[in-house]
Amino acid sequence: MKKLTGSREALLAVILVLLFVVITIISPSFLTFKSLTDMLKNNAVTMVMSLGMLCVMLVGGIDISIMSTLALTGMSIGMLLKYEHISSTFLAFVIALAIGIACGFLVGLVISRADVPPIIATMGFMYIYRAMGYLVSHNGEWASAAALGKFKDFATTKFLGMSLVIWVIILCYVIFFVFMKWTTIGRRIYAVGSNPSAAEVSGINVKNIKLLVYTIMGLLAGLGGALQVSIYASAMPDMQQGGEMDVIAACVIGGVSMSGGRGTVLGALLGSLILATIAKALPLIPFFDQLWLNTIKGVIILVVVVVNIVLQRTADKNALKGREM
Repeated sequence: MKKLTGSREALLAVILVLLFVVITIISPSFLTFKSLTDMLKNNAVTMVMSLGMLCVMLVGGIDISIMSTLALTGMSIGMLLKYEHISSTFLAFVIALAIGIACGFLVGLVISRADVPPIIATMGFMYIYRAMGYLVSHNGEWASAAALGKFKDFATTKFLGMSLVIWVIILCYVIFFVFMKWTTIGRRIYAVGSNPSAAEVSGINVKNIKLLVYTIMGLLAGLGGALQVSIYASAMPDMQQGGEMDVIAACVIGGVSMSGGRGTVLGALLGSLILATIAKALPLIPFFDQLWLNTIKGVIILVVVVVNIVLQRTADKNALKGREM
């Protein structure tokens, strides 16, 4: 019990299991292979982009421009496919990633070099990138399934019984788990978030690390844009409007500290899965309306934040007791 209450990830895993049990009792159709894989595929964008937000929040930042970046990248490849400038699925993904990297790099440049507060900088870019998405779409034009050619087939193609989208999620989490846990740059991200001044003194270029995490966030937003277009077989300039809050919520639920320095890839995964489970479960429960989704999200975020604060204070007190003579 001591180990369980002292680990955010363990508590989140227990909460997730309890959610699965309760929902399965109410609706047995929930716990089937098809239902679970559909849940993962439909929430792939949030799950993938939570990894980028994890990096950003670890250095004490925030990025609310990510869904505008997603819309810009998604619309760009949608229009390129629609007007037959490209036809290759691989090339479409490369272009989406390149646009995302450029958008994230520009955000990071303003924040790290001009010292603009992240919330202000990303709010500005949120409007800029969303407007650029509309410009790319010729002021509201959209690309339907028929216009996307073979690109839309990426989400329906299966490998070992699972959609390629799910394999992309798995690959992203494996890469980031290794990156954050066992690479020098990953440890430096934690160091910058824990104590920027100490990190600077120890020889870490704090500005470059901040630039890097926003560029990573842009990369994953670009990937999210390509996945969004393929999964829903359409590209619209207003897609995922407001969805950045789900990404932030997934990280907060997963125990990522808003002040930086604390958070794990496993926590981001569990937070994303809890949100995805709630979104999937509500339509299956007869006495809950879909309109309850945001209310439940808000309650869960508040409860988890309070629990995280209590756990952290307890851990800090225990650490202080350990130092007493």
